[in-house]
Amino acid sequence: MMEEYQKRASALGTDPLGYTYPPYAYAAGQILAKAVSATKSFNDDTLAAYIRQTTFDTIIGPISFGPDGEWTKPRIICIHFQRITGSDLEQFKDWSHQVVVYPGDYKSGNLLYPFEKAAQ
Repeated sequence: MMEEYQKRASALGTDPLGYTYPPYAYAAGQILAKAVSATKSFNDDTLAAYIRQTTFDTIIGPISFGPDGEWTKPRIICIHFQRITGSDLEQFKDWSHQVVVYPGDYKSGNLLYPFEKAAQ
């Protein structure tokens, strides 16, 4: 999904990497499509009940919802780009420059602060 997004993004004049919103929007569409297909309904209450009791396999991993409607496990990943030099966009796609700082389950390194240290 991300490869296809990145191929099209430049021509559309949008975020060339798409790490922030597109995967989550795509996952939301996957959840809704699966709920409509499973319930054969567009009724909000029917869909909400199904979504609350189901774990969905999505592009960003498994998602399930608690009774309050929030994700049972955080899926937002905070990344700190490190050792970036110049303006070459390709280095932002290279995981050796991306350090996951949150959540702890995915943490791969520490935030470098002040940010000038991240360029070293």
